[in-house]
Amino acid sequence: MADREVKKVTRLGVEAKKEPDTLAEWYSQTITKAEMIEYYDVSGCYILRPWSFAIWEAITKFFDTEIKKLGVENAYFPIFVSKQALEKEKTHIADFAPEVAWVTKSGQSELSEPIAVRPTSETVMYPAYAKWIQSHRDLPLKLNQWCNVVRWEFKHPTPFLRTREFLWQEGHSAFATRDEAVAEVFAILELYARIYEELLAIPVVRGKKTEKEKFAGGDFTTTVEAYISANGRAIQGATSHHLGQNFSKMFEIVYEDPDSQEKQFVFQNSWGVTTRTIGVVIMVHGDNKGLVLPPRVACVQAVIVPCGVTASLAEDKKTELMKKCTELKESLTKAGVKVRADLRDNYSPGWKFNHWELKGVPLRIELGPRDVKQNQVVVVRRDTADKKTVSQEGIGKTIMDLLDTIQKDLYAKAKKELDSNLSTTEDWPDFIKKLDNQKLIQAPFCGVIHCEDNIKKDSARDAVVEEGAPAMGAKGLCIPFQQPQELKPGTKCIHPKCSKEAKFYTMFGRSY
Repeated sequence: MADREVKKVTRLGVEAKKEPDTLAEWYSQTITKAEMIEYYDVSGCYILRPWSFAIWEAITKFFDTEIKKLGVENAYFPIFVSKQALEKEKTHIADFAPEVAWVTKSGQSELSEPIAVRPTSETVMYPAYAKWIQSHRDLPLKLNQWCNVVRWEFKHPTPFLRTREFLWQEGHSAFATRDEAVAEVFAILELYARIYEELLAIPVVRGKKTEKEKFAGGDFTTTVEAYISANGRAIQGATSHHLGQNFSKMFEIVYEDPDSQEKQFVFQNSWGVTTRTIGVVIMVHGDNKGLVLPPRVACVQAVIVPCGVTASLAEDKKTELMKKCTELKESLTKAGVKVRADLRDNYSPGWKFNHWELKGVPLRIELGPRDVKQNQVVVVRRDTADKKTVSQEGIGKTIMDLLDTIQKDLYAKAKKELDSNLSTTEDWPDFIKKLDNQKLIQAPFCGVIHCEDNIKKDSARDAVVEEGAPAMGAKGLCIPFQQPQELKPGTKCIHPKCSKEAKFYTMFGRSY
C-alpha cells in the first residue's frame, strides 16, 4: 500500500528528465501536467489553457502598445481566401502550397470553387491596399491584425513549436520610399528582440536570413534566433521582412507622385511573431521539475501556502493563519504582485509545493503559525530553490525586487548558455565536430543557395530523420548583424568543395 501511495504522488510530477534523449517526453509531460495544453481530437490542433494563454496575453499587450507608438493600427481581414487570390502570386505561396487547407463543401453541397483557409494574409490584404492607396497622402499605411492561421503541414506536430493552427500577429505596411520601409523593418525586429529579452528572459541573435531561407517574394528577411541548450537546436523567434515593390507590382498598389504626377509603386513590409514563443519559454527555462516562468509573463508571480496546520493546531489559530494569508495576498496585490493564496484544505503543503513548482510560479511564500507570531514569511525561489526568511514589513517591495532579480538571473543563465555554445570556425572538420557537439557555428559563407544546400547535405549523418533532429545537417540560421570577427580578404567559404570567397560569417546549426 505504501509503495502504491508513493507512486501515485510521483506521477503528479514530471517523470521524464530534460535531457536530449528524453526531451520530447519531458516537454509533453510538462505542458500537460502544468496545465498549459489540452490535446484535441484534430491532429496538430491544441487547446491553449489559461496558464499558457496568459503568456501570449503578456506578449500581445507589450507588442500592441509598442507598435501603436509607431503609428500602426489594428484591423481584421477574413480568414478565407479565394483560389484566384491565393494563386495570384505563385512564387510567394509556393512555400505554403502543400500546407494550405481548403474548404470544398458547404453541408452536402460542393462549392463551385474551393476556398482556402489563410496560411498568411498578403493575398487577402493587398487588393484592399490597392483600393485605399491612391495619393502620397494615403501613405504610410501601417496595419496589423491579431489572428489565427492554418498551415496543414505533415511534419510531426509539437504543441506551440509546430502546429497546424497557431495564433500570431501579422503587420503589413506600405511606404512611399524604400528608406522609410527599411527603417521600420529594423524597428519591428528590435521590438521582437525585446519580447524575448525583456519579457521572456531569452537572449536572441539578430540577423538577416540567407537567400535560401528568406521569405519568398521578399527582398530580405530579418530574424531573431534563440538557442535551446537541452538539445543544441536553434529556433526562429520572429521575422520582419522587407518586400520591396514585389507585391505592389503584383497587386497594383500605386500612388501618384506629387512632383512628377507619375504613378509609383509603394514599398512594403510584413512582420510576425507567433505562439511559438510560449514553446521557446518552456524549452529554454524549464527544468526536471517542470516549468520555470519568467516573472514578467507569469500570470501568477507568487503563491502563498499556509504551513504548519496540524491536527493539534487549535481552530482559532488555523482561522487566524488563513486570515493572515488573505491579508498578505491583499497587501502584495496592492504592491503590484500577481499573487494567489492556495488555501485549499484537501491538499497538504508538500503537494501544493510540488504543484506550483511544476507550474513554474517564480516565488513560493510559506506562512505558518510561528511566522505569524514573528511577523515574517519564508520565501522560496522556483529557479534556484533558494529559501530565505524575510520580514513582513515592506513585504511588497521585497517581493517585487526579488521578482526583478529572478527575471535578470533567468536571462543571465540563458545568455551564458547561448554564449558558451556560439562558436566560430573556418575549418570543415571542426564545423562537423562542433555541430555534433550541439553548437551554433559562425562560419565564412559565400551566400550561394546551392552551396548552402551542400552544407546541409554534407554535414548530415547517413540517416533519415526528422527535420532538425540530431542527425540532421546544419541549416543556415542567419547572417548575424554582429559579426564574430572581421572577415579577412581571401577567406574561402566553409564548404570544402566551394572555391568561392566568403562574403560574411553565417550562423549555422540544427533548427526546429
